[in-house]
Formats: sequence, C-alpha cells, structure tokens
Amino acid sequence: MTPLAIENRLRDELAEIAAAGLSRRRRLLASPCGRLATVDGRAMLNFASNDYLGLAGNPEIAQAMADGALRWGAGSGASHLVSGHLAPHEQIEKEIAAFVGFPRALTFSTGYLANLAIVPTLAGRGDAIFADKLNHASLIDAVQLAKAQGAASQRYPHNDMATLERQLAASSAANKIIVSDTVFSMDGDLAPLPQLFALAERYDAWLVLDDAHGFGVLGAQGRGSLSHCGLPTAPRILLMGTLGKAAGVGGAFVAGSDIAIEYLLQRARSYIFTTAAPPAIACALAQSLRIIEQGEARRANLFARIAQLRTGLNGLPWTLLPSPTAIQPLIIGPNDAALALAAALWENGLWVPAIRPPTVAKGTARLRISISAAHTTADIDRLIGALREQA
Repeated sequence: MTPLAIENRLRDELAEIAAAGLSRRRRLLASPCGRLATVDGRAMLNFASNDYLGLAGNPEIAQAMADGALRWGAGSGASHLVSGHLAPHEQIEKEIAAFVGFPRALTFSTGYLANLAIVPTLAGRGDAIFADKLNHASLIDAVQLAKAQGAASQRYPHNDMATLERQLAASSAANKIIVSDTVFSMDGDLAPLPQLFALAERYDAWLVLDDAHGFGVLGAQGRGSLSHCGLPTAPRILLMGTLGKAAGVGGAFVAGSDIAIEYLLQRARSYIFTTAAPPAIACALAQSLRIIEQGEARRANLFARIAQLRTGLNGLPWTLLPSPTAIQPLIIGPNDAALALAAALWENGLWVPAIRPPTVAKGTARLRISISAAHTTADIDRLIGALREQA
C-alpha cells in the first residue's frame, strides 16, 4: 500500500524533531506516584512529579476515593448543567471556596480546561489582554481563543511590571485583563503579585492568576500564593488552582466573586460542554483538603529539602535558577547536554526529566528537579552526590 502523502509529511516532521533532540517519550510506571517508583521496569528515586506534598499515593485519600465510588458510582453521566452535578461536586466547591477565601468556586476536570474557561469568556471584541511571556501553555491557548473572538493581546517580558504598566496606560480598552502564573512552572519563580494587584486596581483590570504550583504549598495552611503574598481575595481576581499536583488527586477550580463565577457557569464553553468529573474525585479531594490544611509538617520538610538541595549544588558548572519553590530548574544549555545528564542520573536510579524547547527557550534546556515533602535528607544527598560526580 502506498503511504499517504500527508503521512509522509508527518514522518518528515517527526524526523526533524528527532534530529533536533526534541523527541518526547512516555515512561511507563508500574507503581503508584510517589517518592519511589518502578519506571520502565526499574526502581527509581522520583524527582519528576508535581506531587509536592507526597499525597498522590496517600492511603486516606485513596480510601476516600474508593468509598466515594462505592457510594456515588464511577461516573457523573453528564455535564454539570444537565444532570452531572452530584452532591460531592457541590460540597467540594463550597469547601474549596472557603479554603482559598473566595465567595464561590467552580470545579473542572483539568487545569487546562479551567484556564480555557476564563479569558475567552471574559474577553471579546475591543477588549485587551496583558500576559506574562512565560505563562503556561494553557494560558497562552486561552489568550489565542480570545484573540479569535476579536480581543487584542500584548505580552510583557517576564515579571516586567514597568512594561506592563506602560501597556496598560496606553490601552483605551474598557475591559482589561492581566493574566499570569503565580509560580512559573519551568523557572519556579513567583510573579510579583502585590505589584500585579496594584496595577489591576490602578487600571481597573481583571487579574487572572494560575496558582497551579502554589496551591497547597504556599501561604498559611497551604492556601496558596495570594495568602503567601498577603493579598485580598478581591472581586477583580479570578484564581485558578489545579488539584492534581500538591493536592494529589486531579481536576482544578476557578475561585472568584459570586457574580464572576456565575458568569463562567453560564458562559464558559469548557465548563458547559464537558462531562463532569467522577464524583469520587470530589470525595478524595475533600480528604486531601483536610490533610493540606493540617500539613505544616509536610510543608516544613519540603522547604527544608529545597534549602538542602540549593546549598548542596553550590559551585556546580550549571546554573540553578533562584527559585524558592518546589520547582528547582538546573540550566544546562544545549539539548543534547541536558539529555545526557538526565540519562546519567537515570543510570544511577534517579529520575530527573530534561526539559527542552519549545517548553523552554532555545539554549536553556534544563533539568527540572521537583522536590516533594516525601523526600528525605538522604534522598537529596544522593541527588547532590550524583550531580557532583557528573560535573
């Protein structure tokens, strides 16, 4: 059979990806997500996941999910607005809203869907969006959808508040939306949230914040980046948080004022036209929230391990970015060098992923070291020793 011309084109593009050292592959886990993992048949020490509090394999959360499935079944059967909004969904939305301090929250199956719900719903023809250049792909796609509806958009250099203010001041749009991650997923640094909020106030703009990597980790009792920075839960803020990272389960939420959340419920396409998550997930999340709220010891260990790693990597030939969070990026530079270092660590039983373009800028390929509250002092020492051997 003669190959289709379109398949030949795809084959050529895949060959180009491979030649540039940018091919991606899935690794197969034969164990639950955790500090130790069986990956592609090998026992590994895991520095690859976003399980920042070590809750993904927590037996109390797993039991809550199992009990929820026995009580409420395996699926929800429909979208929330048809017949899929079950009592556990309603309860977890109330608990999340209370936890982060907003009047109301809306849950989604993934953080990507949650982010796609916000900006395209708020922004249309004549509106203006201002987005950090290093925002997550889901925020970038959300802005692209809003542009397709006629909204204008500008990106400002990463965390550059002076440029953002000039852009806001020059805009004549009546409806302005500032969009930013709170903790940036590949650099691990924090957005200047007090300055972002001050600019949103000054220019009467919405402030859309993605707290995927701050929720559960930062702030009082893990309430997130707003709490960490001492910011109010103001009506102009819409806060997105994912529930498959520090929370250890899955899904996401958007929290905000009662009117803003009602508007998303009525208008957001990625909420209206998708089946609600299984109710058992909401049951598991309720248990996770209780553990997060009482998890100061977990967070204390997490930040102690972060400090241990940063001290231990002093003097190496690579650049450790100045991140105070669980995301510790070690900049290697060339794609092949980052892949080689990740492979050497792999051979030593250490799973640390190499991140390459287009996820990060060309020439900044890196190891993305993810620290968990489950890691021990010995685990971090082992990683430090292996990296020093390769330096």
